[in-house]
Amino acid sequence: MPFGEFPYTVDDKGRVVIPPAFRDFVEDGMVVTRGMEGCLYVFPMSAWHRIEERLTELPLTDPDARNFVRFFYSGASKAKIDAAGRVTLPPTLRQFAATTGNVVVAGAPNRLEIWDEQRWLANLHEVQSSPPAPDLLRELVG
Repeated sequence: MPFGEFPYTVDDKGRVVIPPAFRDFVEDGMVVTRGMEGCLYVFPMSAWHRIEERLTELPLTDPDARNFVRFFYSGASKAKIDAAGRVTLPPTLRQFAATTGNVVVAGAPNRLEIWDEQRWLANLHEVQSSPPAPDLLRELVG
């Protein structure tokens, strides 16, 4: 699983480096899509296939489910790492996540996250001010 956070810059063509530590995680291709809190999620293809299966199980009669699918799935884009270790972010996703300059590529248990640097720092500040779910941490570390 990928972990760590790495600062990079999105170039004029919308490309960002995938950190060397994360490349094995997405070497067989990836899907980039809208994430929560204004970041982008990057899933390896194997994880994306499982997500697609679960999305098809959501009830069509539930407006919240339909809206989530529209948000999460419609913006998704397949990608591969180029020879320089970069991935191209589609313009719609760059606009959504405000990733036009400095970004942070962060690891998570089943995905990567790409954040505008200022949003990343603001999110970290918020989390540090009021740590979420201390009971969950206790459960994890026993």
